[in-house]
Amino acid sequence: MSNQLQTTELTATMWLTVAIVGVSLLIYLIKYAFGSSGPNPFSLDTREPLKPMVHNRKEKNKVLKQGFLPNKVPENLDAVIIGSGIGGLGLAVVLAKVGKKVLVLEQHDRAGGCCHTFTEKGFEFDVGIHYIGNLLDHKPFRCMLDQMTNGQLQWEPLENPFDQVVIGPPENRRRYPIYSGRQRFPDELKKCFPGEEAAIDEYMRLVLKIGRGVWFLAVIKQLPAFLAELLVRSGLIRYVSPFFKMASRSVTEVINGLTENKDLRAVFAYIFGTYGNIPKEASFAMHSLLVTHYLNGAWYPKGGASEIAYHMIPIIEKAGGAVLVRAPVNRILFNEAREACGVSVMKGQEEVHTQAPMIISNAGIFNTYQQLLPKELQAMPAIQKQLSMVKNGMGGLSIFLGLNGTKEDLGLKADNYWIFSENNLDELMIKYNNSDREESSRNIPILFVASPSAKDPTWEERSPGKSTLSLVSFASYDWFKEWKDDKPTNRAPDYKELKQAFIETSLQIVLDNFPKITRDKVEFIDAGTPITNTHYIGAPKGEIYGVDHGTSRFNPQLCASIRPQTPLKNLYLTGQDVFVCGFAGALAGALTCGSAILHRNLHLDAITLAKKTKMHNSKLKGE
Repeated sequence: MSNQLQTTELTATMWLTVAIVGVSLLIYLIKYAFGSSGPNPFSLDTREPLKPMVHNRKEKNKVLKQGFLPNKVPENLDAVIIGSGIGGLGLAVVLAKVGKKVLVLEQHDRAGGCCHTFTEKGFEFDVGIHYIGNLLDHKPFRCMLDQMTNGQLQWEPLENPFDQVVIGPPENRRRYPIYSGRQRFPDELKKCFPGEEAAIDEYMRLVLKIGRGVWFLAVIKQLPAFLAELLVRSGLIRYVSPFFKMASRSVTEVINGLTENKDLRAVFAYIFGTYGNIPKEASFAMHSLLVTHYLNGAWYPKGGASEIAYHMIPIIEKAGGAVLVRAPVNRILFNEAREACGVSVMKGQEEVHTQAPMIISNAGIFNTYQQLLPKELQAMPAIQKQLSMVKNGMGGLSIFLGLNGTKEDLGLKADNYWIFSENNLDELMIKYNNSDREESSRNIPILFVASPSAKDPTWEERSPGKSTLSLVSFASYDWFKEWKDDKPTNRAPDYKELKQAFIETSLQIVLDNFPKITRDKVEFIDAGTPITNTHYIGAPKGEIYGVDHGTSRFNPQLCASIRPQTPLKNLYLTGQDVFVCGFAGALAGALTCGSAILHRNLHLDAITLAKKTKMHNSKLKGE
């Protein structure tokens, strides 16, 4: 009788919790759907007629390379943003559009973070923008970007198929094209894998259901903290959100349950390179988000990746703000009440203090908490709790090739190649990561190959007769850390020797897969290792995707805890560590942070904007 009574009481408590959470969630959703109190940066359509593109590098550098000087700092700032990656610039534009005066500070010599480009021997290379999805005209993401650049940023679609998955050595190579289109993607896979129709259909059903559920990731970061905590502790979050229901399951676990075909398993999992976790450690929820991101196609910025920052900065400046480079922030300033009130910038050996009522970091959670806070604030239990939940992502390896010849001469298209040495992806990556650096340099298991020059229709005008390739893989920070304190342009000979070994292996993979490219066509080749990333983009362990994106990253407790608001008043976080990695993820982090600052749901505002745009376009077509 006593056990029955306890069971009844537990059931009653559970249903009471469900009722409280349900009612609170409903009140919150109504409030944020209809009762947003702050100004809406997307209320007006600010798109302007297209202006002529500027290709002159000196002219563009007047915008992108404005060096820090104390007299360039605007007075009466509303906010300072640390870091000019897309999470910082995107948020600065959002705030500028509602009249906020924002200063963005960048430690590198040019703005843009992973959206910047550099030029060597007459070749322009991008460093982080290889292709972006979900950019159909009427989609919220595209409409938001149009507003953030006043309609000046143009996008060029890639080929269809936009990705090629290549598996196996040259003597037994299998190639599987990846097509965009919600129906064409699975249909083309079925042609490659007859008899696997049921597995492909189930894979599609799962990724669509889970990918669409990502909206709840934004909700939980905007819910009042007590309500988010209640939702997590009660376990209800896994029932109301398919995204969180599958977040703890790995890509390997889900895919291996669908098929025994090892090549199909590899094709299902191939896109793990866009978030940096091997399939057995990666969250299937994150994986689904990336697959759905590209279902409607892939695009590249016309004119190159530097166009993104180039068209955002003038909007920030028009509101009275500025984006200044060569401005390394060495610490965040706090008053006696432990409220963020400014930043300290190193100008040579001097510290220059800049005051503002709000400090926003796009430098990543590790840099922000471990490098920019005073020691006594780093030790706060709330700060340490957040740090204990996360770990650094995998280090990135980038190789840049400048080639003599047009895209036609070299057999290059506006697509991407994902080249795997075999189909056992987990085993290959584990062996690679755990081997000594010399052996790993000779056995790179995954290589992403793309031609920015072939994707950009303005390239031939800017660099006739030339082409570029960008190669991306992964490498352990520990393989290179002994040289981290060397001068970046003149590191030790043994570092250069190790780097050259990775370059040579990668080049051979390219030569094996692109028969029209020969060694004599290579005019320039160099590599960026994890310590290169640390120097140029401030990545603590050379990671290119910020905080690790394994299954633990999507633990509901972590997602509810790491939000734009930090444990310190007036200090906020933006960018990919707030939401998820990549260009779209960092912008989602910016919208989430902007929502907290402006007290309105900017994600919902972007959706409303898209609906208005779609209706407007329909009327124009009707006329």
